[in-house]
Amino acid sequence: MSFIFRRLPVALMAGALLIAPAAWAQDTARIGFVNTDRLLREAAPAKTAQAKLEQEFSKREKEIDDAGQALKNASDRFERESLTMTDSQRQAKQRQLIDQDRELQRKRREFQDDLNARKQEELQQVLDRANRIVRQVAEAEKYDAIFQEAVYINPRLDITDKVIKALNGGK
Repeated sequence: MSFIFRRLPVALMAGALLIAPAAWAQDTARIGFVNTDRLLREAAPAKTAQAKLEQEFSKREKEIDDAGQALKNASDRFERESLTMTDSQRQAKQRQLIDQDRELQRKRREFQDDLNARKQEELQQVLDRANRIVRQVAEAEKYDAIFQEAVYINPRLDITDKVIKALNGGK
């Protein structure tokens, strides 16, 4: 009798090991992947946001580029004419060029900060919409998890095309 009780736990464990793969196969998670970088490059709303930003900031960027070119021209002219200037004229012109350069650098920093802030706003709107669509796809197709970052993803798990199509207006 003690022989049977000693063997019973081993038999139960062996049976559990045989049953576990079948139970696990029934509970296999369905996973997918969305390539966010590709989505932000290819989706129509992302392209629209980029065009909107270019239009919004193009005039200001041109003004800064023009001011940079004017400073370069003034600096080149100073280099040519500095030999014929008096010391006080040369120092005054140098101070003027330094002040112009500082002002230009300030404008460039402000421009870049404003552009980055607006870009973040626009991209966040696209990402919020994309995340809602990802959630809808996941629920409709019964996904258990959708990842946006991974070291490696098998292409068959990539649902980026579905999300881009939905973002672009198709379903």
